Amino acid sequence: MEVIGPYTAIIAVSLIIIISYFFNIISKKTNIPSVLMLIALGIGLKQGMNMLNMSAGDQLFNLLEVLGIVGLIMIVLEAALDLKLSSDKWPIIWKSFSLALLSLILTALASAWILHQFIIDDFYSAIVYAVPLSIMSSAIIIPSVGGLSELKREFMVYEGTFSDILGIMVFYFLLGNAGVESGQTVAVNVFSNISITVLLSIGISYALVLIFQNMTSQVKLFMLIAVLLILYSVGKLFHLSSLVIILVFGLVLNNYQIFFRGFARKWIDKVKINEVLDDFHLVTIESAFVVRTFFFVLFGISITLSSLYNFQVALISVALIAALYAIRFVMVKIFVQKDIFPQVFLSPRGLITILLFFAIPDEFKDPNFDSGILLYVIIISCIIMALALVMSGKKVIPMEEITFLYGQKDDSEENPIKESETENGKEQVNPKPMD
Repeated sequence: MEVIGPYTAIIAVSLIIIISYFFNIISKKTNIPSVLMLIALGIGLKQGMNMLNMSAGDQLFNLLEVLGIVGLIMIVLEAALDLKLSSDKWPIIWKSFSLALLSLILTALASAWILHQFIIDDFYSAIVYAVPLSIMSSAIIIPSVGGLSELKREFMVYEGTFSDILGIMVFYFLLGNAGVESGQTVAVNVFSNISITVLLSIGISYALVLIFQNMTSQVKLFMLIAVLLILYSVGKLFHLSSLVIILVFGLVLNNYQIFFRGFARKWIDKVKINEVLDDFHLVTIESAFVVRTFFFVLFGISITLSSLYNFQVALISVALIAALYAIRFVMVKIFVQKDIFPQVFLSPRGLITILLFFAIPDEFKDPNFDSGILLYVIIISCIIMALALVMSGKKVIPMEEITFLYGQKDDSEENPIKESETENGKEQVNPKPMD
């Protein structure tokens, strides 16, 4: 086969980025997830390359590991920069965290059991495959829930963010403790690893915030990326939970008012810190866009369409989807209680699933696992989400839901709920916009 030359590759890469930009615009107007369009683009590119007897070679896929590391760092940092810690948000934070954690664990166990029954003999390997399939994609959720009420939108942003972070951590903990036979030893390893990492992360984060706010050079963005890559890589070399370092740093930077109190407050220049925050937001948004674009396109290129006609692949995918939404229905009903539509159907799989799938080491890979299962799960979950968003419309927010998520407030406190004008005789309430 003819191998793609460097100039052709540059043109192709540039066109893919431009096309992805327009996919985002189309997605906002139609509620069709851009993920589906990117996968379709990848499938189309593969068919076109086959017709022209061309091969992309192994170069693109050799870059997946490096691109995946950068993508994970940027996704976790972007998620951390979206988490605002405050006492009034505590109810919604712990409920969304609990929902994300329990849903992840139960869905992973159910998915592992299904994979173990059908195709994967080793149950531990089945769990390694199941965890990526159990993680919600905040990269899809966050830009898709803009039309929901303030309360539902914020809850979904927190849940999607926690699902990403927890899922990535669980996945790498599984890989790091694969040879440990005792459950007690695993628990001790995980607890000590996290404790040491968190303590180091706090110290490192304080130092980095102070260093970054005093940087005067105009060339800062790549400096920021380089520092994050070094932190992640050094953490990995010392067998620490590197993503926790990135998470803690993002939380400290975005919530510096909480972490820099008392005498430490005089160390902070709010204007400069806000400039650093803007720089990080720019880096993470742009990087996440590029990573998402190429991962879904490459995933589409890697798909073998014949696998979609495999009855076993379709059966396993349907079983996984059924387990996913059955567990989600129960969990959302427990933690949200009132008015669970459309949240119960907002559980797409996407970027993190693909990133972690490509990160599975050779010793855990099972030749019986077909990538068509990933394609089915991603497409079906995204279609369900799109249909739910289209059908949801604007709904009244019940007072019980607001009270349950935000908790009761004394009459002396400022009431975050204000009544709006009534429409058709029904009173609507909306939460006060949050800072």
